[in-house]
Amino acid sequence: MLETLVPQPEDKILKLMGMFKADDRPNKIDLGVGVYKDASGVTPIMGAVKAAEQQLWGAETTKSYTGLAGDPGFSTAMRELVLGDAVASDRVAAAATPGGTGAVRQAFELIQMGNPEATIWTSRPTWPNHLSMLKHLGAKTREYAYFDTETCAVEFDAMMADLGAVAPGDVVLLHGCCHNPTGANLNAAQWRAVADHLVAKGAIPMIDIAYQGFGDGLEEDASATRLLAQTCPEMIIAASCSKNFGIYRERTGLLMAISPSAGATGVAQGTLSHLNRQNFSFPPDHGARLVTMILNDDTLRGQWQDELEAMRTGMLTLRKQLSDELRARTGSDRFGFIAEHRGMFSRIGVTPEQVDQLREKHAVYAVGDSRINIAGMNAETVPVLAEAVAEVIKG
Repeated sequence: MLETLVPQPEDKILKLMGMFKADDRPNKIDLGVGVYKDASGVTPIMGAVKAAEQQLWGAETTKSYTGLAGDPGFSTAMRELVLGDAVASDRVAAAATPGGTGAVRQAFELIQMGNPEATIWTSRPTWPNHLSMLKHLGAKTREYAYFDTETCAVEFDAMMADLGAVAPGDVVLLHGCCHNPTGANLNAAQWRAVADHLVAKGAIPMIDIAYQGFGDGLEEDASATRLLAQTCPEMIIAASCSKNFGIYRERTGLLMAISPSAGATGVAQGTLSHLNRQNFSFPPDHGARLVTMILNDDTLRGQWQDELEAMRTGMLTLRKQLSDELRARTGSDRFGFIAEHRGMFSRIGVTPEQVDQLREKHAVYAVGDSRINIAGMNAETVPVLAEAVAEVIKG
């Protein structure tokens, strides 16, 4: 059997990580891997997380399983963080998952169980793993226009034109904030138009919210998700704690399903638990426990929010610095969008061949579609990057 297996496509970002590691040039810059880094290039453990871990170490009395859906306290804390009071709690089923990726995967399986004929619509482009998982599951998919590679902005008219073909029962996958890989987001009026359109079409929104707090703030970044929850009778939300709590390796995520009425929530909750049982049984608890402690303790929460805000504003500062440096070196406002985008990523609008030149000539590692990790820079490397980009686009 095993000898009949064929090689699977290599993950481009993981391949890029290997190439960066093997590069012995001392001035190399890693803008590929999608993790937050501080100015020294380290992905730090937040002080609030450290403090919570110290408390947990002294208080924890068992390492036994939690329930199939994880600890209810985690679900409650995360539901309140993401949804606030946008929807009655008795309409929300929730289950902890291994990271936001686990939540997305469980969501896709939930959709297939609920409506095998549903088409799942994804933005063009979207996070590549969305497409990989959907292909693996054999799901029906279509793309909708999202990002204009010439203007590096959302092509909203084209997006709405494509979504005009959405059928009742289809699912439209949207990024709640900080679109990955582009960094370009819908504005409030556009979100309202999308919400109204989905209701009119009888379609169901699925929100992937992996960067809450990295864009315009915790509340601001949740506003689109809350608007959809208030507007649409049904909704699916995959939330990640990897980025805003910095607990990547703890694999902490939550899948939420909003039912049209409280009466349907019990079946939805049972289905989420069933999916967990089929895929991994009981979800990991350590990261979820830390998140719950932080969100429920005023002191820890205040410390966490201060740290998260420093990360957010630091990335905004880097965005403006890079935009200014590129303007100075190119004599053009072409890269002004970088300062306007939000989150960890932006597509800077150079060709795959120019991305190769950045790597080969300047030791700057970016994904082939020109996506860069803003948090992979610091104040010293921004001018180096700007000079390299200016050189390659001048030919």
